[in-house]
Amino acid sequence: MINELEQADNLDVLWNQYCSRLLAFIRRRVSDDSEAEDILQEVFIRIHRNLCCSTEWNKPESWIYQITRNLIIDHYRRRRESIEIPENLPSEEDIPEDDIESGLALSLKETIDVLPEPYRQALILTEYQGLSQKELAELLGISHSGAKSRVQRAREKLRDLLLTCCHFELDRRGRVIDYYERCCCCHSVR
Repeated sequence: MINELEQADNLDVLWNQYCSRLLAFIRRRVSDDSEAEDILQEVFIRIHRNLCCSTEWNKPESWIYQITRNLIIDHYRRRRESIEIPENLPSEEDIPEDDIESGLALSLKETIDVLPEPYRQALILTEYQGLSQKELAELLGISHSGAKSRVQRAREKLRDLLLTCCHFELDRRGRVIDYYERCCCCHSVR
């Protein structure tokens, strides 16, 4: 165990060693400077909380960057939850009966929520938050090809869920012209 004096010294050393690198890392992923600085402060709060529990501090870098990545993901989750929906956004009643794709699009969020966490996260960050697959890779600390695979698998799992739940009729171009429920699990799909 590390006593309080050693803990404070270790935190100062870590701050001096990682502060500017972590801030640059965060700023590449978060555009608002004040939010980036808030995330940096939270990183060091978490380090401080857990510093006493570690017996070996020879290689803390991967642990520190994992904390940072997790906090950036949390930042985007909070941001997603607080985005205001415009008043003029069409509701189910506003969508014409013959606009099958728009009606189906309204239910995608519920279907995405059923996906396992890594796939749900990949789809939300790329499709809804607008991150590129390269940005997703950096954010999650995985390779670019790993991020591509994760997004592709998430799309496949989403497609499989939809095909299990509903029957689709497509035109010759592959566009949905009609669909109906196969089971009660998709009552929100239509």
